[in-house]
Amino acid sequence: MSRSAREYLASGPKFAESDVIERIESFRRRRPRLLDDHVTLAHGAGGKASAALVDAVFVEAFANPLLASLGDGAVIDLPSGERLVLSTDSFVVQPRRFPGGSIGELAVHGTVNDLAVAGAVPQWVSAAFVLEEGLPIAELKEIATDMAAAAAACGVQIVTGDTKVVPNGAADGLFITTTGAGIIPAGRRLSAQSVRTGDKVLLSGSMGDHGMAVMLARGDLAIEADIRSDTASVSPLVELLLAAAPSTRWLRDATRGGVGTVCNELAQACGLGVLLEEDKLPVHPMVSGACELLGIDPLYVANEGKFVAVVAPQEADAGLAALRSHPLGAEAAEVGEIIAEPEQTVVVRTGFGGTRIVDMLVGDPLPRIC
Repeated sequence: MSRSAREYLASGPKFAESDVIERIESFRRRRPRLLDDHVTLAHGAGGKASAALVDAVFVEAFANPLLASLGDGAVIDLPSGERLVLSTDSFVVQPRRFPGGSIGELAVHGTVNDLAVAGAVPQWVSAAFVLEEGLPIAELKEIATDMAAAAAACGVQIVTGDTKVVPNGAADGLFITTTGAGIIPAGRRLSAQSVRTGDKVLLSGSMGDHGMAVMLARGDLAIEADIRSDTASVSPLVELLLAAAPSTRWLRDATRGGVGTVCNELAQACGLGVLLEEDKLPVHPMVSGACELLGIDPLYVANEGKFVAVVAPQEADAGLAALRSHPLGAEAAEVGEIIAEPEQTVVVRTGFGGTRIVDMLVGDPLPRIC
């Protein structure tokens, strides 16, 4: 363990050193190792390279019990007895405006969604802006207006922030970092450790809309398709699901790395396998066609308004019906189940009756999609 991790443990008597060390070492046994000497675009894709970078650099430097779960948000016990979720994300998407949304809407939705899938009711957001010299003020105002409208629709307030300006050529126009906070209602518990064999896997809607919409909006490909980003708050869907299926085990929004990578993270965290049914995975025909032309599996394409849920088998039908009752969940589907073997592995059963393994994403097929 690193010197900084041991220093943290020495200064944090509330937690047993053996417990923290075991959690970190268990995590590392499952994760790929960092073999690169320099940062590459693949390190930001959400797959194996990202996991290795986080492990070797950030987990090593910042090791502590709250970080050890490596969720999209940290769950913090407050003296009042309430539990706070805190989440941070950065947005560097190019182009800044794309069919179905903009970087401003994405910044709010992405942070709100990380809070929602942790079981929290989102309440507050902070926003930091890195602006490149020469960015039109009119465009900045439009993005701020987008953020304000998205925040109002999500029921959150943007309460603080920061602004920095860098020289021309240093920031590609605009980068946004947001931090969100929300409160988990009493009695609500979600974790990969509660997942059991036989649990059902639900997907709240179609895969790959956001990643493909952004990719085609860049105009680098000779492909014309009416594909719109799915950027949206999943908080209403989460609340509907948890009301109908109160024994829901685990949730995660399928952003970078797509559904395939999220399911791999689940399998590694719970120690079980995930079996997906290829014929049940919802993909719009235009997205499927674009992915086929580009040689990309839709399972690895980013979404910004969809989540994967693991629910108790006896509550799967009720949970699915609740999702489908909302416009954002109209295409929700039961796409698989949790299996005992192969452990820590994602398997897809194909339409021909065979199976294939879905590994974590390798490389960066769609850079700068969020």
